[in-house]
Amino acid sequence: MYQAETSVRVRYGETDQMGYVYYGYYAMYYEVARVEALRRLGLTYKEIEGMGIIMPVLENHSRFLLPGKYDELLRIVTTIREKPGVRITFHYDIHNEENTLIHQGKTVLAFVDQRTGRPCRPPEAMMRVLEPFFS
Repeated sequence: MYQAETSVRVRYGETDQMGYVYYGYYAMYYEVARVEALRRLGLTYKEIEGMGIIMPVLENHSRFLLPGKYDELLRIVTTIREKPGVRITFHYDIHNEENTLIHQGKTVLAFVDQRTGRPCRPPEAMMRVLEPFFS
């Protein structure tokens, strides 16, 4: 299992009239957390795309427990629980400044050969950096 943390400060434009994070912005927070989780492994999205692999989102799930609020610093814990195959699943736990779990999410992405548009295995570089977490 691989786990990484990142933080996001809720900006005014990401909130609704009540000052709560608008539900659609959680998908953006997932993306920020996913990109940073891979970066901490030493592999960026840009490098993966440079290898001819793209990673479209196939599924996006959200569970709203409590609202995120304007100007809060949210802590996002991103977990990869299973070794990736043609798909990779990211799980997200979002905590507020009081360390209360306010949101849970999950995205499933596919590895796709950019040239052919067909599903493919993860790049070897990704499997190499993930191997210590799944042996």
